[in-house]
Amino acid sequence: MRTIKLFAGAFAGAATLALVPVATAQENSPACTRPAQVLDLRNWKITLPVDDPDQPGAQPLEVQQPQLKRYGLDPWFVPTAACDGVRFRSAVNGVTTPNSSYPRSELHEMTRGGTQPVSWSPTSGTHTMEIDQAITHLPNDKPHVVAGQIHDGQDDVTVFRLEGEKLYVTNGDDPNFALLDDHYVLGTRFQAKFEVSGGKIKAYYNGVHKVTLPATFDGAYFKAGAYTQANCAKSVPCDPGNFGQVIIHRLAVTHRPS
Repeated sequence: MRTIKLFAGAFAGAATLALVPVATAQENSPACTRPAQVLDLRNWKITLPVDDPDQPGAQPLEVQQPQLKRYGLDPWFVPTAACDGVRFRSAVNGVTTPNSSYPRSELHEMTRGGTQPVSWSPTSGTHTMEIDQAITHLPNDKPHVVAGQIHDGQDDVTVFRLEGEKLYVTNGDDPNFALLDDHYVLGTRFQAKFEVSGGKIKAYYNGVHKVTLPATFDGAYFKAGAYTQANCAKSVPCDPGNFGQVIIHRLAVTHRPS
């Protein structure tokens, strides 16, 4: 596996950015300096909206374990000042994956200590992701951000998606399948949960079961973070100051056998 350089990184078309330094023992050092001190990232990797230094202009940067446990990238993936959450930020001019025109600062579920891809079935066992989070910033013009999703081998299956003030659960190509909140205020902390079993997906909002969706996919995994649904063609200005942002305070995934 390629080694990530922990103290170098560049945003597409922007100045070089410094990564968050590893914690030190200095007397006045903050309580946390990297996301893995706040969230359990053992079975995750992250995709960031910056160039992969080995493939500039072609791929976003992806960081896996064991590098991820000592990694952060300001301002895209850092702990909050209070060390009570992790900030995920993705600007409209960020580098995108080959299969999307939108940038992301987003965790991707893995297994075996974050070293191997995970793939689970909605008809075998029970699979749950709970996110305690707040959406804190939206891009201009197209103010849409995805803040948690189930993905299969081809595409997203269902996501928690904020469009302006309206927070939805999607169903495949239907972005407005179920309305969770018709007046979401940016910065409001909420709990989102997906529970998958028996060929069904149950979506919960603040502990309340809101909707059940059919689950006919396979090869599934969870994702969490800020997947900004805007780019330079749909939002101005086209610069790092125009972004989507999510703070995750707690993230938990469980897989129970049948």
